[in-house]
Amino acid sequence: MDWYVIGGLRTLTADWQSRNLRLGILWGYGVISVGFTLVFILGLGSFSTARGMTPFHEWMLSIFLTFFITKLFFIIILSLGDLGRFVYGIGNNVRNDTPAGQPFFPARRKFISEIALLIAAVPFTGFLYAMVRGKYDYKVHRQTIYFDELPDAFDGFTITQLSDIHSGSFDNVDAMQRGIDLAKAQKSDLFVFTGDLVNNAAWEIEPYIDRFGQLKAPYGQFSILGNHDYGDYIEWDSEQAKAANLEKLKQHHSELGYRLLLNENVTIEKDGQKIALIGIQNWGKGFKQVGDLDKALQGVDNSAFKILLSHDPSHWEEQVRYNKNTDIHLTLSGHTHGMQFGIEIPGFKWSPVKYRYPDWAGLAKEKNRHLYVNRGFGFLAFSGRLGIWPEITVIELKKRNV
Repeated sequence: MDWYVIGGLRTLTADWQSRNLRLGILWGYGVISVGFTLVFILGLGSFSTARGMTPFHEWMLSIFLTFFITKLFFIIILSLGDLGRFVYGIGNNVRNDTPAGQPFFPARRKFISEIALLIAAVPFTGFLYAMVRGKYDYKVHRQTIYFDELPDAFDGFTITQLSDIHSGSFDNVDAMQRGIDLAKAQKSDLFVFTGDLVNNAAWEIEPYIDRFGQLKAPYGQFSILGNHDYGDYIEWDSEQAKAANLEKLKQHHSELGYRLLLNENVTIEKDGQKIALIGIQNWGKGFKQVGDLDKALQGVDNSAFKILLSHDPSHWEEQVRYNKNTDIHLTLSGHTHGMQFGIEIPGFKWSPVKYRYPDWAGLAKEKNRHLYVNRGFGFLAFSGRLGIWPEITVIELKKRNV
């Protein structure tokens, strides 16, 4: 890839008067590209499966991807121009139009390299923005949902939801604090967190307990576990060490002031009326499945208004959406991150993750059953977000006037 790009840069600089400048561009590109590739490979060599990806490893991966995608765009445009040269040369040969002494294929034209460079600059600048600013560009998504069965006392009741904090990835505490302050400013009645507090280990959240512990609500703070919280993606010295890490993480939920729901339910009461808040452990298609909805629903009246916290939206698709035994009016999930990359404009929403999850961001509905998928507060692996920005969800429950 680099050799092909250098060929395009040669064409681009061929008519420059300064030979030193031409060589500087070519050698500079080669040194930077090869240098970052070597740093990435060395970063892989320092990767520890006992610790997981650190912000350093995430940055190395992200920079490598930025250069790779940029080069790919440059090469695609350049190769289209070369394909045209090939077709033109074949056509001339068939017609015997090639003048004597002239090359079989015409020379690459400079403007093709200029177009390739211009187009390649788009993903390059986009990825840079994603890594420097986009991953902390918090957005508040407000959603009002109407229900026939909502108790009158809860008409106008508000819920702030965060999901997928992934505290082991943070590399800018001040920027992260702005997101916490934005969530606090919503002053909702209830706060919920829907899983993936850490990337792998309990210690990752410890520097931020005081900060995320600032999130309080009049009717309480509740949380569940996500697939990353179980420590399944790194190596442990023993099963006992892995189990101790999970217990420590559960303790951290308590230190945050969050009531961790483990296949159980609580009652939220307001003005003498009640709704059921249900929380299950992770259940995901293709992921850990320890969530037990039947157990979590024990003691809940079938006619009660129910809100379910379930990390993976595939659980709603598989066990909630068409469940004939009980109506769960609202499910709050996360997990997908919107793949941290995509396009969202009024009337159009796309991300590659849609080919894995039919419901990957925002609101979905099946009759009187609703799912809301939070796009995630943090980030993982790719140290950036582009188009799918980190989310703070505010949901308002409304009684439908019949």
